[in-house]
Amino acid sequence: MDMDPSARKLDKMIEEATVDCYDELEQASGFYTMIEDHLAVPFATQVLGVEVSVVGVEMDDNGSLKAVCERNGKRQLIGLIDLALPKSPPSGAEWIAAYRRWLRGR
Repeated sequence: MDMDPSARKLDKMIEEATVDCYDELEQASGFYTMIEDHLAVPFATQVLGVEVSVVGVEMDDNGSLKAVCERNGKRQLIGLIDLALPKSPPSGAEWIAAYRRWLRGR
């Protein structure tokens, strides 16, 4: 699997996630669905130098996608835009890259 997707591939993924969407909230919901369907969780990553387990993704009322991070039985939401991915990204991480590209292009 290509872990460093090209801009063209990301643009195709953005198009796939946002097809038939009328506004940004619907588009964010499209990304939420794609990430939920394709991202292999749980996976380990670092947040502020501490290893956490990403156990899922949630969408808040504003359409912002958050990683559900867990450590020692506690959970915290981290914006996908800010989430550090491990050196060996999990399967489906290219959808996070497409979401980030979409956010920057809005």
